[in-house]
Amino acid sequence: MPANLFVEKSQHLSLNSCLALSLLFLSAYPVSAEISVSSDPSEMNQVTNVNQLSDVQPTDWAFQALQTLVERYGCIAGYPNSTFRGSRAMTRYEFAAGLNACLDRINELIATSTANAVTKEDLATLQKLQESFTGELATIRGRVDTLEVKTAELETNQFSTTTKLQGQVIISATTGGFSGDRIVDATGRAITQQPNATVVYRAGVDLNTSFSGTDLLKIRIEQGSGFNENGQPVGGKDNAGGLLEPFFGSALDYSINPPTNNILEISRLYYSFVPTKDLNVSVGPVIRAADYMDFNSYAKLSFRDFSTQAFSNNYVLFPINIPSGGAVVEWKPGGGAFAVRGAYTAAEVSNPGNTGAFVGTAPFIGVLYADDFRPGVGNPPSPPSPRGSRGLFGDTYQGVVEVEYNPSRDFAVRLEYAGGEIFDRRFDAIGANVELTLGQIGIFGRYGYGSYTDTVFGDIKPNYWMAGVGIRDLLVQGALAGVAVGQPFIANEIGNSTQTNYEAFYNYPFSRNIQVTPAIQIIENAGNQGSNGTIYSGSLRTVFSF
Repeated sequence: MPANLFVEKSQHLSLNSCLALSLLFLSAYPVSAEISVSSDPSEMNQVTNVNQLSDVQPTDWAFQALQTLVERYGCIAGYPNSTFRGSRAMTRYEFAAGLNACLDRINELIATSTANAVTKEDLATLQKLQESFTGELATIRGRVDTLEVKTAELETNQFSTTTKLQGQVIISATTGGFSGDRIVDATGRAITQQPNATVVYRAGVDLNTSFSGTDLLKIRIEQGSGFNENGQPVGGKDNAGGLLEPFFGSALDYSINPPTNNILEISRLYYSFVPTKDLNVSVGPVIRAADYMDFNSYAKLSFRDFSTQAFSNNYVLFPINIPSGGAVVEWKPGGGAFAVRGAYTAAEVSNPGNTGAFVGTAPFIGVLYADDFRPGVGNPPSPPSPRGSRGLFGDTYQGVVEVEYNPSRDFAVRLEYAGGEIFDRRFDAIGANVELTLGQIGIFGRYGYGSYTDTVFGDIKPNYWMAGVGIRDLLVQGALAGVAVGQPFIANEIGNSTQTNYEAFYNYPFSRNIQVTPAIQIIENAGNQGSNGTIYSGSLRTVFSF
């Protein structure tokens, strides 16, 4: 048909006819559009105003079309959480269900003669136009069918990788001090001078690469503040809490793990894939079991919530930290409420010998096995060489199993077991992690019980607990506030008292990419020493994400 004839005919169409014509064209041939329509009406909620869809913005290219379908025809539904999910691909069945809903609504409007609705004249015009363009529609359908076949062939044979760049910078101004004359830590070291104010930082870039769409190769390049001690980079002591009480989880969590001392290193390197439905496997030479286990919505991510290290994870459950290597497996049958996770990680996986300094263990291991951490002779002193074999299956390893029941976003309980060897000595630990959300308020807590053999104090059985309250969207949407208390290492063999940690914070989101968090930390009976005064510290944490 000549173009001028098409224009002439189109001049007689009303807006309603154009809308119906669009629906006709979409139904005439397969489409890979991304419109959120569910084939299950029970999952959807009818909306009467486009503003009820939280993820639809006036700047979206399809905003006006959605506004017409919602507000004029009332044949678009949203998900129960008030989202439209416009970027999700749909099936032909879902499209058919959505088209049928709109056609039913149009028929209803015609039957009730609603003002400004579709008229019978519009439908008559549309029918004439459909008859005029029968040949063109058939040609388009054939071309699209051919294109579908070629696209499927390309998708089957094409090898394409996608790498996404993500980054984060944490800058924290910290200060603090203590009451009394001195602070004595768990190893007997005394500090009599008040600590200076410092600026702590950690900056990292993630390279996330997918080869199939369901897998992930993660490479994290990271750098952090700190300094050298006995010739070795030391983390966690660049802030008041970590300097005055370095062993029982009082340091800022984002300052404790390598790399530190301004060294640029790879801090994560692993590959995750899905060998079968509901099963995910991650394996790599630089991996951390605690990244996958012991999650809590209110106390897990120190760049977002609590800074105290002992509040980010069950402190007696993960004696092996970064750098370590191994594998993690997660099974979530049917994507339901139950999940099972298992991990094996070993320290010093790249060391084939049995000598050299040992890194990758939690700070409290330096108290339990102090003889293995004492420096040797020389100037500067040579680093210690703990006993036990190195490598992937060396004597310093841990296995962790976690069972999770998470029936909704408002409740979760996790039970954990960890066991392995530290410098050729056996350890075992169990833990529990619970969270409950009531409206904007969350209640959460952890408990741990461990057994560590042949320490400098003999065989000990430390306990751990923490509990707190979190408040979401306090004063502004996206904000998070929290207060927590806990005792990281309860052991009668160490000291004459029990250390207690407190923290309160308020995370204020300046924007989607900038968060500012003031936090206050208090430590009583630091290092399990009743003679110590109270340690107090404050920090102002700023996080930039991109």
